[in-house]
Amino acid sequence: MWCQRLAWLLRRQRGSAGCRWPWLPRDPGPVLAAPVSCHTTAPASPSCAWQLHRDHLELRYGSTVMRLDFVWLRDHCRSASCYNAKTNQRSLDTASVDLAIQPRAVRVDETTLFLTWPDGHVTRYGLEWLVRNSYEGQKQQVMHPRILWNAEIYRQAQVPSVDCRSFLETDEGLKEFLQSFLLYGIAFVENVTPTKEDTKILAERISIIRETIYGRMWYFTSDFSRGDTAYTKLALDRHTDTTYFQEPCGIQVFHCLKHEGTGGRTLLVDGFHAAEQVLRQAPEHFELLAKVPLKHEYVENVGGCHNHMIGVGPVLNVYPWNNELYLIRYNNYDRAVFNTVPHDVVRRWYHAHRALTTELRRPDNELWVKLKPGKALFVDNWRVLHGREAFTGYRQLCGCYLTRDDVLNTARLLGLQA
Repeated sequence: MWCQRLAWLLRRQRGSAGCRWPWLPRDPGPVLAAPVSCHTTAPASPSCAWQLHRDHLELRYGSTVMRLDFVWLRDHCRSASCYNAKTNQRSLDTASVDLAIQPRAVRVDETTLFLTWPDGHVTRYGLEWLVRNSYEGQKQQVMHPRILWNAEIYRQAQVPSVDCRSFLETDEGLKEFLQSFLLYGIAFVENVTPTKEDTKILAERISIIRETIYGRMWYFTSDFSRGDTAYTKLALDRHTDTTYFQEPCGIQVFHCLKHEGTGGRTLLVDGFHAAEQVLRQAPEHFELLAKVPLKHEYVENVGGCHNHMIGVGPVLNVYPWNNELYLIRYNNYDRAVFNTVPHDVVRRWYHAHRALTTELRRPDNELWVKLKPGKALFVDNWRVLHGREAFTGYRQLCGCYLTRDDVLNTARLLGLQA
């Protein structure tokens, strides 16, 4: 048993400095009391042992070793006087907690940690809750489960489109749509009446429509009405939209209302899949793309429209505790002057950017879709890049941007992890 082995080690290592686990680094600071004893739970429970240090509690539960600061433990108390369980809000004034606080007593049973503070207040934590919410536990968690894909993976998955009536009128249809969207970053709704008004109704089923410089619902043909390449018949390389916003739009909706001509297929590429390949092949490139901030800008002086927007951020945005990618900001059209790093970083960044671009442009990563009237496409603009092949004839497209928080909220209310 792990606990028996630990007890044997403790007996051998106990001394004036207290006991120490052989697999833990030596703590340079003084411990809370000397000698300090390590404590274990009963052999029948999951492996659990703990040790007090000057400013934190070191707790091993199962395979997770947690280092929990005393201030953190006091601040997160879930007692009735510290936390309102009805509103899920903290009642404790964090600024009132003594930053040098230490527990007066500590006890651990098979499932719960008990801490008694100098004023007599008792804090209780479930050990499972601590694992889930500790830094060490979070490093092992995935915030947003996803299925990374190239064209073949997506086709083999045979992800179904959702019928418009089911999407609008049933929770089952909406949940099926959102599950596909969360996993793959794209989802389709079929049999939509090909009008801007019906597309608006569709979008508002899952979110408030985000107001931007383009209005709420955008509608365009190839008339170059906004001084942007998107308003032409030219091909568009893969990119994410609104990189020049401080917070790029989260979801984009496309609905082709009419096309009398040829070409115009939509290109979709899973940017997270491409980034994952870079991480595996050249992690130093991934790290650089996640750290170097870039400026993107949109300059418009056409008719009565005058805009100069600037957004700043790295190409790859990751959660720092587990390196999970949550946003890709990639648009070579709108990237501004690259002047945010010194000379010795510039060339290394270009190598990293080239590695990512190579992955994004691999033919097997390209999913080509012909949008037709009645088929609406929802794209996760923080993950999936889109583009377009050149086209001929008359083509009408409408769409909008959705607020990401509202889409994720809708998914959570239906029981999905988002």
